[in-house]
Amino acid sequence: MNYPNLFAPLDLGHVTLPNRILMGSMHTGLEDHARDYDKLAAYFAERARGGVGLMVTGGISPSIRGWLKPFGGRLTMPWHKPRHRKLTDAVHAEGGRICMQILHAGRYGFHPLSVAPSRIKSPITPFTPRTLSSRGIERTIGDFVHCAQLAREAGYDGVEVMGSEGYLINQFIAARTNQRSDAWGGDAARRMRFPIEIVRRTREAVGRDFILIYRLSMLDLVEGGQSWDEIVALAKAVEAAGASIINTGIGWHEARVPTIVTSVPRAGFAWVTKKLKGELSIPLVATNRINMPEVAERIIADGDADMVSMARPLLADAEWPNKAKAGRSERINTCIACNQACLDHVFVNKRASCLVNPRACHETELKIEPASQRKRIAVVGAGPAGMACASTLGERGHHVTLIDRANEIGGQFNLAKQIPGKEEFHETLRYFGHQLRDTGVEVRLGETADVATLRAGGYDEVVIATGVSPRQVKFPGSDDPRVLGYLDVLARQRSVGAKVAIIGAGGIGFDVAEFLVERPPSPTTDVVRWTREWGVDMALHSRSGLLPAQPEAPARQVWLLQRSEGRPGARLNKTTGWVHRATLKAKRVTMLGKIRYERFDDQGLHITLDGKPQILPVDNVIVCAGQEPDRRLADALIAAGMTVHVIGGADVAAELDAKRAIAQGTALAARL
Repeated sequence: MNYPNLFAPLDLGHVTLPNRILMGSMHTGLEDHARDYDKLAAYFAERARGGVGLMVTGGISPSIRGWLKPFGGRLTMPWHKPRHRKLTDAVHAEGGRICMQILHAGRYGFHPLSVAPSRIKSPITPFTPRTLSSRGIERTIGDFVHCAQLAREAGYDGVEVMGSEGYLINQFIAARTNQRSDAWGGDAARRMRFPIEIVRRTREAVGRDFILIYRLSMLDLVEGGQSWDEIVALAKAVEAAGASIINTGIGWHEARVPTIVTSVPRAGFAWVTKKLKGELSIPLVATNRINMPEVAERIIADGDADMVSMARPLLADAEWPNKAKAGRSERINTCIACNQACLDHVFVNKRASCLVNPRACHETELKIEPASQRKRIAVVGAGPAGMACASTLGERGHHVTLIDRANEIGGQFNLAKQIPGKEEFHETLRYFGHQLRDTGVEVRLGETADVATLRAGGYDEVVIATGVSPRQVKFPGSDDPRVLGYLDVLARQRSVGAKVAIIGAGGIGFDVAEFLVERPPSPTTDVVRWTREWGVDMALHSRSGLLPAQPEAPARQVWLLQRSEGRPGARLNKTTGWVHRATLKAKRVTMLGKIRYERFDDQGLHITLDGKPQILPVDNVIVCAGQEPDRRLADALIAAGMTVHVIGGADVAAELDAKRAIAQGTALAARL
């Protein structure tokens, strides 16, 4: 068997799971409206067919006060059950099992009705919570129990009680957010009483033949969090209270340490679960940045955990388990942990999806079906948009030719994969390489397409995915050979001096800055080195697992500049932008806004800042000032009267948006 430990059954007593893969909870936005539960059912059913052993829904509130946002998903009344029955019936019809996560947001609730153990405002919401009274606490425990009972009646195989990531239960446990002096606060024993009572009373209400997962915060990563001894004591008490499985939670949403972004090493926190392993007899689940079967197999085989939790990897590829079991892991569409279409969408009240798989959460709308009429189609440009479009067209049965003047597929992904912390882009290129071959696409590299060759090819349709051209910035001295573009650095490997100014503080500018300041090899491949950089205590001697960060010295001195006002990087993605800003700050990068570029000469880059002239004594200037769509071929083809579709950067060049490019290419291919 491929990955024998990962695909070994797991006996929970009343039920045996077919493998050790847990599809972890992730909010999609579909949970929040009854009208979307048919779509949510299709989403879960596809992953049940994909072979996952057990799945957990996004967070469902046990009360209005526990909402993540107004009118968010909840299961509190009998008339809510039919919508949930759609999910459980769909999953069971495919032979799968599903648990519902019960999540009370506490002070993380984005609404004025939020409650918490103490009246302490969260830094990530604008509302100050109301302090729960003793009667309110008892009512809240009852809400959890009642929600679990309704979940059982709705056909769920179990529930997961969300006790981590800084939500309500975590807020009771930590002195940081629990300043009570009554029976529910004070010392650690009283602070942990709340989750123990929830688990105990829930088990009494639902019986023994119902899975009860407890999501335990094993590493708070915030000041005033739990000590390791307190975590072990809580885990043992939760087991004694009736939990079937303990799942690992890492970090609060307000933590200064990243926990799930692509720069976190693979399985970067499995060591935490391993440390708890010998203390309990019930199964433990490792989580965070486990995205490939080799990683998951090693965790189980080494005894670090009994199961692995993956949420985003199963967004990226619903067939992940089946592919791994069949020995086809090279065909897995790997999660690159970019967060751009999943968490970033959820935080702005948009439906989640996946950058590398735009069908995720759109299974009922974006259908890839055999073409009714097979066509000859040329796709020009093998970047993200072109690869997605060509492979989807091939999957539908069209005769497809993919043409690119470069000698390898990938386009801008070949730049991204060089950036420290973005090595996962190698996986996307590996996946698309196999996908293009498997779907019968003819790939012609090192070839420049023009009107004559495309007309001679007899194509019914031509898709233009020719990407972008870097935008130029003109100032005195900008033609100096020491003034480089980002392609000179990332694609042509031009040498760069010890002191560098980067013009442009968008995503490309930040990427180039990280490329220049990080000393190879990247710390993202070394858990010990990475934890030292961010200040994580692997010995767990310090409370919350926090130590002072010890960033390595930067490889270069870098200035990151932008013409516009405001903080550089303010427009980066919500869930990852702060990590990029913190990384560059730790590497002592000087970030300046509202800059006017005067000239470049032997003294360096002359700028004006706040009306005052300055000279930055740099060896090189690197221009990362955006890009323009490359539509030259598209315009020529249209003028020649050919049927043309323009996608990706050739359509809209803003910030090299791979999410939009792949979605656009896939959607076009689905309807041609």
